[in-house]
This record gives sequence, C-alpha cells and structure tokens, in this order.
Amino acid sequence: MKVNLEALAKEVEIKIEPVYRLIDERALENHIKVLASFQSARVSEFHLKGSTGYGYGDTGRETLENIYAEIFRAEKALVRSQIVSGTHAIALCLYGVLRPGDELLSVQGEPYDTLGEMIGIRGEAHGSLKDLGIVYRQVNLTGDGEVDFLALGQSLSSRTRMVLLQRSAGYRWGAPLGINKMREIIIFIKGIKPDVVVFVDNCYGEFTELEEPIEAGADLVAGSLIKNPGGGLAPSGGYVAGKEMYVDMAANRWSAPGIGAEVGPSGDSQRLLYQGLFLAPHVVSEALKGAVFASMFFESLGFNVLPGYKDPRSDIVQGIMMGTPEKMLAFCRGLQKGSPVDSHVLPEANPMPGYGDPVVMAAGTFIQGASLELSADGPMRPPYAVYLQGGLSKEYVKLALLSAAREVLGC
Repeated sequence: MKVNLEALAKEVEIKIEPVYRLIDERALENHIKVLASFQSARVSEFHLKGSTGYGYGDTGRETLENIYAEIFRAEKALVRSQIVSGTHAIALCLYGVLRPGDELLSVQGEPYDTLGEMIGIRGEAHGSLKDLGIVYRQVNLTGDGEVDFLALGQSLSSRTRMVLLQRSAGYRWGAPLGINKMREIIIFIKGIKPDVVVFVDNCYGEFTELEEPIEAGADLVAGSLIKNPGGGLAPSGGYVAGKEMYVDMAANRWSAPGIGAEVGPSGDSQRLLYQGLFLAPHVVSEALKGAVFASMFFESLGFNVLPGYKDPRSDIVQGIMMGTPEKMLAFCRGLQKGSPVDSHVLPEANPMPGYGDPVVMAAGTFIQGASLELSADGPMRPPYAVYLQGGLSKEYVKLALLSAAREVLGC
C-alpha cells in the first residue's frame, strides 16, 4: 500500500506540538543562562577578534573560556579551535589525567567505537593507554540497559583513578544517560571512592537539559564544538571543562607541560565560536524537535525507534532500527539527497579510522562532520540501526526525512 508521506508528516506535526512546546521552554531557560554569562563577562566587539602566532594575551579567547566555565558551572574551561573532534577532546582528558599503573573504569560497558583504539581494547594503534601501562576495565550494563550498581561497587578499587561516563549511547541501541541518573551514579561512586575522577563524554548532550554534568557532580567533561555548543557556526574545535587542576592537566596534554593554555591563536574563528555558543540553545532545540518528528514519523511507518517521541531526551540522537543493511543504505542515501551540500553524492559503507565495522554516513553539511547540522550514520552490523543527529531547523529535518522515507519505501 502506497503511503502519502506528506499527509502523514502533517498528522505527526499536529500530535507532537505539545512536545515542541516543552522543548521551547527548556531552550528559553538555557538561552537565559547563556545570555547572562555573556553579559557577566562584558563581551565586547574587540573580544571577537582573533590572534596569530603563539596567541599570547588573547583576551577574547580567555573571555570565551570564562563563559564556558560559567555556563557549565566549572572552575575552568579550555576551548580551542585546534581540538579537532570530540574524540580528541576526550583524549586530552584521559592522557592528561591518567598515569602508568592507573585504572580507567567504564561503567556503561564498552565505550563509543572511536575510543576503542585509544584505550587499547581494539586494534593496534601506537600510543594507546594500554601501551602506556594504564589498565582498562568495564562494568557491563544489566540486561535491561541499566547501570549495574552492585558490580560497579565491587569494581571500584584503590587503583581506580578515573571513571568514564558517556552522555550519549553512541552506536549502542539504548537510552542516553540523563542528568538525574548521572547524579545518582556519581553520588554512589563518590560514596565509595571520593578521590576518583569522574569524567563525562558530553558529546551530543549540551543544552538538551537544564543542567550539565558538572552540576551532577562530575569532575571533568569534554565535547566537540561542531556538535551542540558550536551552534552550527563553529568551523572546528572542542572544549574541556571542570575542576581547575584537571583542566590544566588536559591543557598540558593539548600543548606541552609548562605551556598549557597560555598559548593558542584563535585565528579567524573567534566570532564564530562566540556567536555559535550564543545560538546553541536555540539550534539544539531545533535538532530536538527534528528528532521528535523523526521518532513519531518512522514509528508510524512501522520502524522501531529510540527514544520514543514523548520520552525524555538527554542528547540529540535519534535511533531508527532499519533491520537490514539495504534499508540502512537507503535511509542514508535519501537523507543525503535531501541535504543542501553534496546532495548528488551516494553514501556507501566503508571502513573508517577508529571504527570496528564499516560505517555508512550521510552528512550534507556546510562544515565537514558537523553533527549538529544534520547527519545520519551507523555501523553495518545488527540491529542495522541508523542514528540521526542534528538539524539546523526542524523544517530542514522534516524535508530531509521525507526524502529518506521515499528512498526506504521506494516511493
């Protein structure tokens, strides 16, 4: 039976309007927080200028980092365009804090694919944590996808230096880690081992809730500027925020011990980092609306989705279980056809650095790899799910998803 996709999309939009209103309310609160931080820092036109060379005396860079620290309720922040990805920002934290003989404990099972080679649990990358004598252990989730508190309590030891939490579920078919659940986990961990460093991979989660991980008790967080906090404008970059000592340790890894955060030219991107951060609460809300639409739209077409359209959201990622590799490819090709850039390109599944399986990616973005704009990807392995993220506007997401649905259904 042929489906009238445009009519279905209109029905879906009517039903999800109450969810849109809740997202708008949260966006307003986050925008108030961001605006207040800009005003408190007395941001001026000269702060938007860049610097060259070593970047000494770059007050614009320093002020931006103070704003990040204020927004994330952290003691200090490192915000640099030279951090090339979220994985790079995470690496600064892991390599900056951990020392030979220390133990890194993941409490949500195996972390996101790109961290596997860095840690040394997959592949043979030179310079992994394993190469440096850092021990890795993990606590697997329970059968229903929850943190196993009993196993976690038994796994914490005198050697455990850092506990890793991930806000987003990555390529695992499961719910993201919300702030309230994160707070519960951190209280439990600190009650057993107060001196452990709780580090949160915050990618895809910024501004989706009213609080950030530092407010839940985390010691250190990291993320990418071409995801949520860059607001769709940041051309590159990443951030680290948290306790001053740990941010300084990450900064020493970013540059060199004794130099740390004192250097680093901001180049021509300073204004875009400021403006992108200012717009981030709104753009994230558009991405969330797009995810809600995708959830109900594809559920109405008979696909399993996670989260459901009314479920609470702690990241911008929407999982859609396609069931077969052919439908995965069709979805990504349709989404690519609906993009403003490279709409003529045909996505194929290919091996990618840091991933254990071939990955198919659709991303017709103005900034290469900018997940907040609109992208969809997934590893070619069961359950053959695509993970949709981003959307500069809910209207754009709707149009792109109509294109993806036509490709999947052959209509």
